[in-house]
Amino acid sequence: MKKTIILRSLLGAPVGLTISYLISVFTSLAMGDGNYYPVVLQLAETCGNEINAVLLQTVCALFVGAVFGGASVIWAIEEWSLMRMTLTHLIVCSAAMFPIAYLMQWMPHNSGGILRYFGIFFGVYLFIWASQYLSIKKKIEMINRKVKEREQGR
Repeated sequence: MKKTIILRSLLGAPVGLTISYLISVFTSLAMGDGNYYPVVLQLAETCGNEINAVLLQTVCALFVGAVFGGASVIWAIEEWSLMRMTLTHLIVCSAAMFPIAYLMQWMPHNSGGILRYFGIFFGVYLFIWASQYLSIKKKIEMINRKVKEREQGR
């Protein structure tokens, strides 16, 4: 399992970096003034300049991608219930993501900002989880239907 975690983490790191880059591109497009905004202005100020902020964000994006990639092995633990897998995965991902989001200044550093962050994070997590759940459920129903058809054809 350790080898699988390491391999998935190594695959997840560049995915995290790619997502981070795409978010900066889409954010810049949404600003609509023709400029590129690679990081939050407050992060550039905290880091002393934009390049330091970009380097920090790059390392953090690689880390978050690695954690999410490595955490995907949780879904393969057959002895666990779906609830236990979901809660464990959610805790691991939240524990990695929140400090990064706070450090990157993706939220106001007050209780309202933190509550909004977790509301958005849990909402996105729930949406992705439900989408995956329904997709897998549909595939299982299709497989069961084919098995039943084959049994009836004998």
